[in-house]
Amino acid sequence: MRPRVLSQFIGQKHLIYDGSLLCRAIKADKLGSCIFWGVPGSGKTSLANIIANTTGSRFEKLNAVSSGVADAKKIIDEATKRFNAYGQKTYLMLDECHRWSKTQSDCVLPAIEKGYITFIGSTTENPYVSMTRAIVSRCRVFEFLPLTADDVKGGLKDAVRRDVVLSKLKITVDEAAYDYIAETASGDLRNAYNALELAALTTDVDSDGCIRVTREVASQSMQKKALSVDTGTYYDMISAFIKSMRGSDANAAMFWFERLIEAGTDPLLLARRIVIHAAEDVGLADPMALPVATAALTAFQNIGLPEGRIPLSEAILYICNCPKSNSVVTALEAATECAKSNPSARVPSYLMDANFPRGENGLDDAPYKYPHNYGGWVEQQYLPDEVKDEKFFTPSGNGQDIGCRQPKNTRVSR
Repeated sequence: MRPRVLSQFIGQKHLIYDGSLLCRAIKADKLGSCIFWGVPGSGKTSLANIIANTTGSRFEKLNAVSSGVADAKKIIDEATKRFNAYGQKTYLMLDECHRWSKTQSDCVLPAIEKGYITFIGSTTENPYVSMTRAIVSRCRVFEFLPLTADDVKGGLKDAVRRDVVLSKLKITVDEAAYDYIAETASGDLRNAYNALELAALTTDVDSDGCIRVTREVASQSMQKKALSVDTGTYYDMISAFIKSMRGSDANAAMFWFERLIEAGTDPLLLARRIVIHAAEDVGLADPMALPVATAALTAFQNIGLPEGRIPLSEAILYICNCPKSNSVVTALEAATECAKSNPSARVPSYLMDANFPRGENGLDDAPYKYPHNYGGWVEQQYLPDEVKDEKFFTPSGNGQDIGCRQPKNTRVSR
C-alpha cells in the first residue's frame, strides 16, 4: 500500500501540496539533504520511497539500528566513484537516524559537503535534541504530523480496493469499524492497515461467503477496548472532564477520567488536556500546576497502563484543588490581536540592540534605564509608541496571580 507517486501520498498537507517547496524539489530532482521527523506511520519512509522512484540518482537505504560506520563508508566510497566517473549523485536514506552515534554521523559529513551524498534521515525523535548538530545544520528538517482520522479512514477504504490481499476477498467493512480504527490509530496509518488486515483475515465468512468487519471486530484487532459510547457522548464526556477540573470538582473530574479510560479513550489525549488545563485555567494562580501536569505526562509515557493512571490522577487532583486564573490566556489573546493589528510598530530606540551601528534617524534617542541601577525596577516605556497605552495582562488576584509589585524608583549607585 505504499504510494509510488506524490498523487498517492496521504496526509501532511502542510508539506505536500501543489507548488510546495518539497513537491517542487522532488519533481525537479533537486532535493537537498533533509530529515523527516514525526510519529510512526505518518509517511516518512513512504515519501522517501517516492523520492527513490522519482530521482535519476542512485538510492541507497540503511537502518541505523543494524548498520555501522563500515556500511556507511562502503556506500560513500561507491557514491564517490559514481560521481567522479559519471557525475551521478547518491541519495542515502537512513531510517531511525537518531540512533547513529557522533562517530557514525561524522563519517558522512565530508561526502555531504562535497555533494557525493544527499542525506535523507527518518526519525521519530526530535533531531535538534537527539542528533549531532553537525548533521542537523546541513539538513532541512521537515516535521510530519500525525495523520487525521479522515486521512486514515481514506487510506483504509483505499486498501480494501487496492491491497493485493484485501482486494481479492469478499469483504464488507462497517462504517463504524472504519471510524473506530481511524480514531484509535492515533494518526498511525501503518497501525490502522495492520488492524484492518488482521480483522479481515481472522473473521469467518458468513452464509453469503462474505467477511464482515464490525466495530467489535475492529476493536479486537486494534487491541483497544471499543468505546462504550457514541461519538457525540464521547465528546460530551471529554467536555465534562475538562469543565469538572475547571470547576474544582475533584470527584467529578476523577469519575469522568476513569469513565473515559474504561470507554477506551487514549490516556495520552487526557494527559495532554491536563497539561493544557494547568496553563489555561490555573495559570499564575499556582505556577506549580504546569510542572506537576507535565511530570505526570512524562511519567505516563514511561510507565503506561495501568499504573500510569496514578500520576495522571495526582495531577488531576492537584489541579482541582488549585485556585484558578485565566489571566495567561486573556493576556495571550489580547497581545495576539494587538500584534496582528500593528505589524509596523517600531522598537523604541533605547531598546534597540546597541551592538549594531545605526544612522541618523531624527529621533530622540533617550537613554536606556538599566533596572538594576534603580533597585530592580524603573518606570520605562517598553511597548512601541503606537500601542504604548495598551494593557494585556490583568492579574485575577486569585492565589499567586497578583501581578508584579513595583518598588519605588530608588537609584542604586554602582
